[in-house]
Amino acid sequence: MAQQVFPTKGNLIASKKTLSLSTMGYDLMDKKRNILIREMMGLVDQAKQLRDEVDAIYDQAFAALRNANITLGDIGEIAESVPLDDGITIGYRSVMGVDIPTIHLEKRPLELSYGLYDSNSQLDYAFLCFQKVKEITVTLAEIENAAAGLSDAIVKTQRRANALKNVVIPNLESTVKYISDSLDEKDREEFSRLKVIKAQKSTKAKRKAAGKAQPETEAC
Repeated sequence: MAQQVFPTKGNLIASKKTLSLSTMGYDLMDKKRNILIREMMGLVDQAKQLRDEVDAIYDQAFAALRNANITLGDIGEIAESVPLDDGITIGYRSVMGVDIPTIHLEKRPLELSYGLYDSNSQLDYAFLCFQKVKEITVTLAEIENAAAGLSDAIVKTQRRANALKNVVIPNLESTVKYISDSLDEKDREEFSRLKVIKAQKSTKAKRKAAGKAQPETEAC
């Protein structure tokens, strides 16, 4: 539906400029959406592969933990001696203007926090397995959060692109057509009016010329 605007050349120029910008905006939105979709699909494939690895590593780690409990009894006190890992930092990277979280785990040399007298190789193996679990879990968390953020951005971009394509651009096209048709109609009316005025002037001129010629004819 065309907007209610006065059909003037100034409004026509402004409407055409807005239509051009809206069309360009839709093209950019469409390209942005496609890039975000490709980025997200790549992350989804990575996440799927990592989930399979995480499941296998968790099974391995918990099996090692069970063996450590069997051979050493309750290892709760030993587990409490393991220090809290505060080496995780969160940042952001930009993909087509969308901020995607990044998670970085600081690599530190492994140091046993428990004594060798109260432990055995099964506990050491469980410790190493859970270190690996921690690393791959951080990577998986980063990928899944990035994929979720891209998914939200894709929905918003799609909504805006649809609004431009289905509402804004058709309305502007209707407005441009309405103004153009109105101006053309005014031009035709002006042309017809000028023809009528020209014809009237021509008729008056002929009558005036005929009036001047009549006395000369009678004198002869």
